[in-house]
Amino acid sequence: MTAITAATLAPQEQQNLSQSIDYSHIQSVAEIWPIVAGRFPDQTALEDPHGTPKRSLTYGELAQQIKQFAAGLQTLGIQPQDKIALFSDNQPRWLVVDQGIMTAGAVDAVRGSQADKDELAFILDNSDAVAMIVQDQATLTNLVDRLGDKELRFIAVLSDETPQVDQLGTTAKLLNFNQIMELGHGVEVKPVDCDRTTLATLMYTSGTSGRPKGVMLSHGNLLSQISGACSVVKLVPGSKVMSILPIWHCYERTFEYFTLSQGVHQIYTSIRHVKKDLKAFKPRYMVGVPRLWESIYEGVQKQFREQPDSKQKLINFFLHQSQRYITAKRMANGLSLDQNPNSLEKAMASTQAAVLWPVHKLGDTMVYKKVREATGGQIDFVVSGGGSIADHLEDFYEIIGVDILGGYGLTETSPITHVRRPWQNLRGADGNALPGTETRIVDLDSRQDLPQGQQGLVLIRGPQVMQGYYKNPDATTKAIDPDGWFDTGDLGKITPRGDLIITGRAKDTIVLTNGENIEPQPIENACASSPYIDQIMLVGQDQKVLGALIVPNLEALSQWATGQGITLDDAHTAALDDVKIQTLFKQELTREVKARPGYRPDERIGPFTLLREPFSIENGMLTQTLKIKRPVVTQHYQDLIDQLFVQ
Repeated sequence: MTAITAATLAPQEQQNLSQSIDYSHIQSVAEIWPIVAGRFPDQTALEDPHGTPKRSLTYGELAQQIKQFAAGLQTLGIQPQDKIALFSDNQPRWLVVDQGIMTAGAVDAVRGSQADKDELAFILDNSDAVAMIVQDQATLTNLVDRLGDKELRFIAVLSDETPQVDQLGTTAKLLNFNQIMELGHGVEVKPVDCDRTTLATLMYTSGTSGRPKGVMLSHGNLLSQISGACSVVKLVPGSKVMSILPIWHCYERTFEYFTLSQGVHQIYTSIRHVKKDLKAFKPRYMVGVPRLWESIYEGVQKQFREQPDSKQKLINFFLHQSQRYITAKRMANGLSLDQNPNSLEKAMASTQAAVLWPVHKLGDTMVYKKVREATGGQIDFVVSGGGSIADHLEDFYEIIGVDILGGYGLTETSPITHVRRPWQNLRGADGNALPGTETRIVDLDSRQDLPQGQQGLVLIRGPQVMQGYYKNPDATTKAIDPDGWFDTGDLGKITPRGDLIITGRAKDTIVLTNGENIEPQPIENACASSPYIDQIMLVGQDQKVLGALIVPNLEALSQWATGQGITLDDAHTAALDDVKIQTLFKQELTREVKARPGYRPDERIGPFTLLREPFSIENGMLTQTLKIKRPVVTQHYQDLIDQLFVQ
């Protein structure tokens, strides 16, 4: 009757755990590195092919450098539980510093070097940092006018540069990475008292609204992610994993702790290099956000559109038949989110899948295999989080044979609470809870448990839930009740097999004047399957109908416009108000929205506008994990939104 579930170990999860390196006995993340280095001393752990200079570390070198850096910090006077601000982006030295800080018993407050300097200054102050380590001189120069009143023991850069500051007005010692390493050379690290309840890091929320809050994560919180991931998948030591998300972000950070704890070879890449690196390094695993998978998908679609008409027809034929195949296969295996087939329907679906399999296999030989080669051709699975992934992307990657394991979590939950299993990969869902994790679905107002399958507020309790917000007891009390249940702020429901389905953010809900509550993200995901829509954000609070801000896919639109005799300028934007283009987008929105399972007339999108500037990190409209900052976009385009609904 109630949607409270406590996840226990399934047989496959028990097998995965027994085959993985066991860390159940350790008390801190820092204890991982001597263990994994003892097993794989000469195996490459970290490789940065695009760094200046290029760097790589074996597991033996990584463990040694972590220990030496920790000794250097202790020589500088760092004490257990001291806070150190770490502002840097992806590179091997980041992990050395991060784990050096933990080995010394201190706590790091992390953020990327490209964050707004006011935000970095806030974190530096709010965290009570006694020292600051930044990526390079450029990052330090950017922050120098915010440091005058800070009493820091030392300031260091991760680069080999000699740090300099002008008119700083501080007594802080200035060092670079190598100088701290020299201080630790030949020095034994002083042992520190630590258990799983000891604070390990402060991770400041990079959410879509509001000032960041310092999430207090313990060593136990972080270690729960390793044991949880080990129960889901078994990694092959020495295999390659590609890292593209910001290393300081909770999602990427704990995934790296997990993969490196199992002896893999990690390669750092970026949006600029990822497509080339996939082919060159041929990774078996990768973690990313929906926007990354969409970018790869759009690149493939572009190549399809550039083929001769006859070949395009053949590709589309195979894609259509393969769509029928995977739909039938899902139903036969009981993995169809929108259907609950009986035995006869499963048998009929199994027969249909068997009939369609030869055509799908031929499509794989002629088309999909070549697409997989663009990802290196050796991917076992990719993990998707940081937002829901659109159905058309799920379908595409399933068709071409790339498994996506979707998951759910927040910074406050270290972050993963739920993830899809390879043996129960229910597309469109967010998976079962990790072992030891409990989930409740409750009424927004009464907080009473709701029946299974009914949408409500998602509450989480488990070993990954944070200790609280740093120096913010009021926010902590609002987020975690006396019984330990964390309020995620997300809406969701649970399937009979225990899969969580996130349906939207409680605060993102759009309420129309007729009282209907609309969750924008599923509709946005559906609309984004149009080849002409790159980004979309729904609006319409307190209006009669929904509206939309749309960033068009200019490349696809330009190709379509040429066929319609519409001339676009070099920026492809001069004719966005053309009647034919407006009609095209109206038709696309109508088709994609109506095609959604469970479509309701209230979900129809009325007025819309085509934007000439994409939502991006640079203009402040996307988070570092590429989620739209709805309040920021709304404020920026408020006048335009108001005009949409003028009668």
